[in-house]
Amino acid sequence: MYTVKEMFFSIQGEGRNRGRYSVFCRFTGCNLWSGREKDREKAICNFCDTDFLGTDGINGKKYKSPNDLVNQALSIWRTSDKPFIVLTGGEPLLQLDDKLIDELHYNNFEIAIETNGTIKAPNNLDWICVSPKADTKLEQLKGDELKLVYPQENIHPKDYEKLEFQNFFLQPKFDKNYKKNVLAAKDFCIKNLKWKLSYQMHKFIGVP
Repeated sequence: MYTVKEMFFSIQGEGRNRGRYSVFCRFTGCNLWSGREKDREKAICNFCDTDFLGTDGINGKKYKSPNDLVNQALSIWRTSDKPFIVLTGGEPLLQLDDKLIDELHYNNFEIAIETNGTIKAPNNLDWICVSPKADTKLEQLKGDELKLVYPQENIHPKDYEKLEFQNFFLQPKFDKNYKKNVLAAKDFCIKNLKWKLSYQMHKFIGVP
């Protein structure tokens, strides 16, 4: 059983795969915040801007089997390119298992995951993007992309520079200080060329 908030076709708006057509599958649940506003202040990650509570989104429901979920993803895919799916949340590794990964690969999907890194990811994923959060223990220490929301208290980009990631991105925190955060992230990247600036393009071009 997989509990999904929403599943839809769109354009990846951030990170190394920005601009790529994707099926987004957003799992419910997270280990750093309940998703309820009443719990936000005391949450480990209290700046999340994503609704991952319940199953009321597009194609959101409880999928009884890997086959059910993959068939839904296939029905959403719109191009003749190799299908690409982004598993996100919440925290997708609370639900993702080898059976679902195998079924997606069997149906020719390239699989990307966006995780907070506190749970070790399976080895048979095609793209691993880790977004560390302050005051957590990082278990996933390598991958394709490390995407750090910036700034965060009690966390610094240089803490992660020796980890085994192919790409290092700073993503300005999307809050009331967004313009200030963009400038701070830009300045850091210019002075530290290991890092590239990522921004949430989808929020500006009007796609989910």
